[in-house]
Amino acid sequence: MTTEQSLNVTIEPAVDGDYMAWLPLWENYQTFYRVDIEDNVTRLTWRRFLNPIEPLFCAVAKQDGKIVGFVHYLFHRSTWAESEYCYLEDLFVSEDVRGKQVGKKLIEYVQLQARKRHAAHVYWHTHETNLRGQRLYDWVAKKSGMIEYRMSVR
Repeated sequence: MTTEQSLNVTIEPAVDGDYMAWLPLWENYQTFYRVDIEDNVTRLTWRRFLNPIEPLFCAVAKQDGKIVGFVHYLFHRSTWAESEYCYLEDLFVSEDVRGKQVGKKLIEYVQLQARKRHAAHVYWHTHETNLRGQRLYDWVAKKSGMIEYRMSVR
């Protein structure tokens, strides 16, 4: 992967005051994946991020105080390991800072949080058409070889 200029970006846990700046990125993420998550689910998710008893977390990338990316992740038990797994569920970076290692910094932040909790590993999925994202993922991690299947419960 060709690395372009890295930006001076900080990665930090999301706080309540970040909601209005996070929301447009969340909406752009949904557009990218062609999904429409209901507003009530979005608000519930945000409250979960801020609730210390929830295993769901959000970190934001800030450049000069402006949110330019986010990562959502959670911890869960596994039948395959003594320690938890860390699932990186959502990752999004503003178009204007892509290719400048912001996504890499967000992934490394999650890796650090997983290390602090002694998680067995961090894992994530992406859509097969997300070729730009896959270039980053191939640079920082290994493909597991697993294929995801889904079944409706409704």
